[in-house]
Amino acid sequence: MLEVNERGISIAEAAERTGVSVHTLRYYERAGLVVTTVDRTAGGRRRYRQIDLDWIKICTKFRATGMPIRTIRQYAELVLAGRGNEKDRLELLEAHRSDVLTQLAELQESLELIDHKIDVYRGRMEAGDADQLWAPRA
Repeated sequence: MLEVNERGISIAEAAERTGVSVHTLRYYERAGLVVTTVDRTAGGRRRYRQIDLDWIKICTKFRATGMPIRTIRQYAELVLAGRGNEKDRLELLEAHRSDVLTQLAELQESLELIDHKIDVYRGRMEAGDADQLWAPRA
């Protein structure tokens, strides 16, 4: 991945590099999720630095794992507050980790059901009686 130079990059390039839309980048700023102040040009255009992109990627990973916006904001506020609240940050992350593990277990259970259904269909197709599989009747 290319490092961002000291002048920063445009919002369009930041969107491309982070995999989120320009709209999402603006929303993250408005919602208080970004812990840095995104630089601006004399004309008011945003200029993203590497630290901004790194933080946005953290936010997108949190969102991808189902962390609510309010929790990301809470985490960002703790980070912005600086030293002394590491225990609070850890507790927040551990709680979210527990939620993610629960989601993973549920997904694993669902995957096992899907695998079972695939095995049934393959077996019936190999046996030549796939037409005997259950189908709702009108």
